[in-house]
Amino acid sequence: MISLICASFIIASANSYKLTIIYDNYQAKPSFTYGWGFSLLIETPQKTILFDTGESATRLAKNLSLLDKKPTDIDAVVISHIHHDHTGGLAWLVSAHPGIEVYIPASFPESFKQSLKNASAKPIEVKDFQKIFPEIFSTGEFPGAIPEQALVLKSKQGLIIITGCAHPGIVRMLKEVKKHFPKDKIYLVIGGFHLFGRSEKELEDIIQEFKELGVEKVCPCHCSGEKARRLFEKAYGKDYLAGGAGFSFTIK
Repeated sequence: MISLICASFIIASANSYKLTIIYDNYQAKPSFTYGWGFSLLIETPQKTILFDTGESATRLAKNLSLLDKKPTDIDAVVISHIHHDHTGGLAWLVSAHPGIEVYIPASFPESFKQSLKNASAKPIEVKDFQKIFPEIFSTGEFPGAIPEQALVLKSKQGLIIITGCAHPGIVRMLKEVKKHFPKDKIYLVIGGFHLFGRSEKELEDIIQEFKELGVEKVCPCHCSGEKARRLFEKAYGKDYLAGGAGFSFTIK
């Protein structure tokens, strides 16, 4: 298992990605504050993207500062779903970076969209699967009680799928991604899997479906649950990434 304190790995890829968990309810580096929620920074040679913003603007700002990152260093924000533990830092960020693009599910309330416009941000509504940057795609909005989008990054090692909470069902979301990329394997799934409260049998069945889908590495964060993390670690061994606030790795 990769150390929580010194968590990094390097892989060959067509594009260079540096992924850093900014916000999580697990802690990878002691200097990073942590709390309920999720946020992931994606750095490419062309763009810097923040996926979700956690629950607390104070924690988000502190952890970004540890990376010497300012809101104006971020080119775009992608919000997975409406819950406050994924949007709590957004108002602070957009107020500090007028004009920033914010990709949100199209079903978000009009009041939310208007608040972004009032802060001089540029809300971009996402309904269907689409490319948002070179080799970076939104899954589009999964319908359900809590509509949600995820991100897909393409690399030579395979697809990297980033989820906020996976409310629509993590396996359902992975299967839908495979429909768009039938020839690509899934290299890594990282983010919230929303599996707390599931029985051990249910979790084992889900892990088996991950295996059948060919998922090579997993990093269950945030709302995945302790039992799920333990069982994923048992099933994936060295290909299980423990994650947590401050966890960082480079794909290049």
